[in-house]
Amino acid sequence: MTDTIDSYRFTGGATKRLVKSWIKLESPRNIPWFPLARPLSDCTVALVSTGGIALKTDVPFDQEGERQNPWWGDPSYRILPKDVKTKDVRVYHLHIDHTLGERDLNCLFPVHRLNELENEGKIGKSAPAHYSFMGYLLNPKEFLEISIPAIIENLRADAVDVVLLIPA
Repeated sequence: MTDTIDSYRFTGGATKRLVKSWIKLESPRNIPWFPLARPLSDCTVALVSTGGIALKTDVPFDQEGERQNPWWGDPSYRILPKDVKTKDVRVYHLHIDHTLGERDLNCLFPVHRLNELENEGKIGKSAPAHYSFMGYLLNPKEFLEISIPAIIENLRADAVDVVLLIPA
């Protein structure tokens, strides 16, 4: 028996149909691939999540703006330290069940598993900072023009070699 994941479970029927029709318009394209210049055991690894995860002390992601306009999503991002604990975060994503991630952060953001890989010598080290943003951005212009360059600048400053995208 296999379970089917319904990525649209927390959206309305009209939104589900519309987004699925948009996906069908997208043409397949090559995924860029860059081989590692050195072994993973010598690399610094960072996580980037689409889960809308923020520290409780951070400004929350803007859920009200999306509730008022379902075609808008908060284009900002949050920085999560490598030693972040489940009790220190909130999940602000409106399109996923946030209770699981708030019970065990590793469901949405496996930072503790990454730190274990560092301790086992499987990776060089876990980056000092990891990132989260809202994965439901129907108009990503501001995100692509402002947030992504800032995240890339931070990743370069931390000498990150590998980035793992964690979809929510």
